[in-house]
Amino acid sequence: MHDFRQLEVWKKSIQLCKMYYFFSKEFPKDELFGLTSQSRRCLYSIPSNIAKGAGRDTKAQFSHFLNIALGSSFEFETQITIAKESEFFPEDRFQKTLIEIQHIQNMIIKLKQVYSS
Repeated sequence: MHDFRQLEVWKKSIQLCKMYYFFSKEFPKDELFGLTSQSRRCLYSIPSNIAKGAGRDTKAQFSHFLNIALGSSFEFETQITIAKESEFFPEDRFQKTLIEIQHIQNMIIKLKQVYSS
């Protein structure tokens, strides 16, 4: 078991959740139950799965949940790309969010390498 609260990747993903929640408030109201909801769900899945995996008994189980978190991060990247292409997400906010999610992806990959060996 690991204390997920001490993991830098968990902390950064929580910060991204807070930032994106603020950004996505400005998406069109008719997207509330579509793209807004979907993108938030896959983003919130990242720290949630890191925490869930940290509470498991084995490295393999932790690695499994890191895989799920990584998949959610790529899903989120796709969702924000759709939002930008649909002109719901200004370029500057998109770039800031993209840099953060890619940094988190790299952190998850490195953490996974530690727990996969």
